[in-house]
Amino acid sequence: MSNQTQIDQIAERVERLLVRHAELQRTNALLSSQVEALTQERDSLKSRLGAARARVDALLERLPEPTAAHKEPS
Repeated sequence: MSNQTQIDQIAERVERLLVRHAELQRTNALLSSQVEALTQERDSLKSRLGAARARVDALLERLPEPTAAHKEPS
């Protein structure tokens, strides 16, 4: 095998590696943006859940205490 053939093969492999590297960079950028979007959505949902819990707690505090008259006979 001549030196020129080896150089051509190496050059071809380098080109393929560069293409693959660029593809992986694009994929990584897309995945990073998806992670960011999902993190924001999770934080929003956690905030909404906290607010809903606070409203439920406030409603529970407004309920009257059960008395003996309200209990059903056994």
